[in-house]
Amino acid sequence: MNKVDKFEDLRIWQEARELVKDIYLDFKDCSDWGFKKQIQDAGVSIMNNIAEGFERKSNKEFSRFLDISKASAGEVRSMYYSAEDLKYVDLETAQNRRNTAKYISGGISGLMNYLKTLNAHRA
Repeated sequence: MNKVDKFEDLRIWQEARELVKDIYLDFKDCSDWGFKKQIQDAGVSIMNNIAEGFERKSNKEFSRFLDISKASAGEVRSMYYSAEDLKYVDLETAQNRRNTAKYISGGISGLMNYLKTLNAHRA
C-alpha cells in the first residue's frame, strides 16, 4: 500500500465524496424532509468518519472511525431500498448507489484489515 499523507488521498474517501454528491442530487427535489436528511446525514457520515479517523493519527482510533463509516455505508444501502420502494428514485439509480456504497464498505473493510495487520506486527 502506498503511503498516504492526507485523507483526501484515500480512494475510499474520494468514492464517499462522490456518493455524497450523488445522494444530494438524487434527493434535491424530495419533499420528504425526514428521509432526505437521514440519507444525507448517513452519506456525509461515511466520508467524515474516514477523515476524522485518519486525522486521529492512531491506527486504533482510525479503525474505530472506519467501523462507524462502514455502518453508515450500510445505512445508505438500506435507505436506497426504501427510496426505490417509495419511488423517490428509479431501480437503476437505487442499484447503482447500493453498489457504490457496497464498494466503499469493502474498501473500508480492506483498510481496517490492513490496520489490524500493522497493529499485529507492532505487538
